Amino acid sequence: MPTDRTETHFGFRRVPLQQKQALVDDVFHRVARRYDLMNDLMSGGLHRAWKDALISRLRPPKNDRLFELLDLAGGTGDVAFRALAVGGFGLRATIADVNGDMLAVGRERAEGRGFAGRTDFIEANAEALPFPEKRFDAVTIAFGIRNVPRIEIALGEIFRVLKPGGRLLCLEFSSTEIPGLDTLYELYSFRLIPEIGRVVAGDAESYRYLVESIRQFPRPEDFAAMIRKAGFSRVQWTAMSGGIVALHSGWRL
Repeated sequence: MPTDRTETHFGFRRVPLQQKQALVDDVFHRVARRYDLMNDLMSGGLHRAWKDALISRLRPPKNDRLFELLDLAGGTGDVAFRALAVGGFGLRATIADVNGDMLAVGRERAEGRGFAGRTDFIEANAEALPFPEKRFDAVTIAFGIRNVPRIEIALGEIFRVLKPGGRLLCLEFSSTEIPGLDTLYELYSFRLIPEIGRVVAGDAESYRYLVESIRQFPRPEDFAAMIRKAGFSRVQWTAMSGGIVALHSGWRL
């Protein structure tokens, strides 16, 4: 993807590149308090198992040695809290999100779950991370990379802030090519999810955008190539649930 393009996709619409972030922010301002419900609606509840698989792959250390995790686009803390629950007391999680409303939800939940002393919530853009080079032992991002206007720049920033030997784990919706399942997935995505969003959350348009954004995201092999281009080594991806989701990983070596 070229970095000097002037337009990009917001769902199926072509919009000026500089407008996409504001449009995405508006979507997540509207759904911040219902974010977990949104994920349940979009995945049929499977997002919980997919995130557990991400944490299993991460294997956070269970000792007191300092291990710094950066969870990008993780405002509500869902992924970070999973890591903290299974990791040792040396694990600290920095949750970075461009959306302050999402972060506010995450801070409240961290307090309620006893994680406030081991978490930092930072309002930050993935394309310009406010962290020094080689700070983090791992970076995770779950269902957020597709909303970044310039994905290739964000991948470069992730590489920059990872320590040598650090790892990126990225969970994102993908596309299935299993006959029959692809048709059902398409029907569920474009017919049912926006309608459920309208009935349950009073917001069909936000859910329609999120479905469309999945269709605009690169195929797994193409996204893996973008990760390699950003400098990562040992890049691989694993399809889950018939290809509905892919878990990507790469190392800074």
